Amino acid sequence: MTMQPRERVPYSAIVDRPPLVLPGGARIVVWSIVNLEVWDIGKPMARQVLPAPTGQVLLPDVPNWSWHEYGMRVGVWRFFKLYERLGIAPTLSINARVTLDYERVARQALEAGWEFMGHSWEQGPIHKEEDQRAMIHRSMDQLERFTGTRPAGWLGPGLTQTLETPELLAEAGVKYIGDWVYDDEPTTIHTEKGPLVTLPYTVELNDIPMMLVQHHESDYLLKRAIDQFDRLYEEGAERAKIMSIAIHPYISGQPHRIRYLEAFYDHVAKHSGVLHWNGVQLLEWYRGRAQG
Repeated sequence: MTMQPRERVPYSAIVDRPPLVLPGGARIVVWSIVNLEVWDIGKPMARQVLPAPTGQVLLPDVPNWSWHEYGMRVGVWRFFKLYERLGIAPTLSINARVTLDYERVARQALEAGWEFMGHSWEQGPIHKEEDQRAMIHRSMDQLERFTGTRPAGWLGPGLTQTLETPELLAEAGVKYIGDWVYDDEPTTIHTEKGPLVTLPYTVELNDIPMMLVQHHESDYLLKRAIDQFDRLYEEGAERAKIMSIAIHPYISGQPHRIRYLEAFYDHVAKHSGVLHWNGVQLLEWYRGRAQG
C-alpha cells in the first residue's frame, strides 16, 4: 500500500513535545554534510552555471561538466584541509559511482573517517529511475563494498522521492533519511518495512539554492549560516537543536567562496556547548538517549 506523508507521521508541533536533551549540557549539534556527485557527460548536466547559447540543451555539455569536475579535482581538497584543521569528520552524501569514477577522492574521505551516506548511484532524480529498487540496492551494496560498512543514511538527489521510496530504503537497510526537511529535530516515520528516522537536513543552508538558484553573493553563506546558528544556539538553552549545513565542492570549494565557509566554523568555535556530529551519531543519540 502506498502511503501519503501524513499517513507515515502525524502532525506534531514542536512546542508540544518533551524537549530533547544533548549530553553534557550541549545546546546544539552542527551537522556538516559534503555532497559528492557523478555527472555523466552523456546526459544533461544536473545544474548549470553557464546557460547554453540560445537556451538549447548542449550534449555533451562540456562547460558545466567541467565546472563540476573542478570540484572533484580542486575544490574538495579545500574541504579536506578545512575539516582536518577543525578535527571534524562530516557526513559524506555520495553517489555510489563516485567510489569508481573518483576513487582517489572517496578513499581520502574514508581514510579521514567521514561517514558515507547513500545518495543514489549517480546524480539524477529518483522519480526518473526506471527501477528505483534496483538502483537503491546497487548503491548501498557498492558503498558497503567500498567502506566495509553498510550506510545508515540516505539522501535523494535534489531530495527527490516517490511515495514508495521510504519502503524501498528501509528494505535496503537504510536507517535514516535527510529528505524530509520539516523540523529542527529528528522524527520517526512509518514504513511497511520498519521505521525510518528523519534527520533535519537543510534546503536553505545548502549552497545550491543559495548560490545557484537565489544567486546570492559569495559572502551571503556566512551571513545566513551565522544567523541560523545564533538563533538555534539561543533556543538550545531550552531544548536541543540541530543545524545542518550542506556544501558541494564545485560551489563552496571555489576560491572566492571557501573563506566564508571557514569563517562560519570560526564563529561556531567561539561558543561552548556545540557538538559536531555526523548522521550516525545523531541517529544513535535520538534512538537511544533521547527516546530511552
